[in-house]
Formats: sequence, structure tokens, C-alpha cells
Amino acid sequence: MKLTLLAVLFTLTLSICSASFSASQSPISRGIDQAEHAEEQSERNIPPPVAPRRAVDLDKLKRDAGELAALAQSVPPDVDQVAKGTLPKDLSDKLKRIQKLAKQLQSQISQ
Repeated sequence: MKLTLLAVLFTLTLSICSASFSASQSPISRGIDQAEHAEEQSERNIPPPVAPRRAVDLDKLKRDAGELAALAQSVPPDVDQVAKGTLPKDLSDKLKRIQKLAKQLQSQISQ
């Protein structure tokens, strides 16, 4: 009786183990793996979206460049005054404006 009970338990345990092993290797899971692989392959073949470039306003670009050039030319005489001991009151404002214009031009050109 004990031997029969052990044989039944052994057979039951063996069948459970084989069922769980065969479930992990089922055709469904292989199909899912193949589908995921196909999806990855198709995503690789799709080029990334291209962001449209904004149109550059050439007239504004030229105006800003002209203003920048004029401000830059006015700085050396102001620096000469600083060397003589007087600080022009608008020098700081000119330098800030130069910096702002340079950043604007750079961002417009690199779009």
C-alpha cells in the first residue's frame, strides 16, 4: 500500500514537473517572442521623425547683425575712457545688448 502511494505521488510529481516545463516552452510563448522580435525589427527600419525647420527671417537677422556691429564698434572708445578713469554710463547696457543680440543671432542661425 505504501509502495503504491509512493508510486502515485512520484508519478504525480513527475507529471506536474513535465507539464510546467512544457508550458514554458509552449508554441504560444515562442510566437510571442517572434512577434516581439518582428516589432523590434520594424521599429529599427522606421526613420526618426524630422522636425520641420522654422523659417529664418533674413531681414531681422540682418538688422540684428548690423546693430551688433554698430554696438561692437562703439565699445573701444568707451574702453579708452575707462582707461582714463571715467566710466561711460551706457557701457554696461551696450555690453548686455551685445550679449543678447549675439545669443539671438546664434539661436536663429542654428535652427
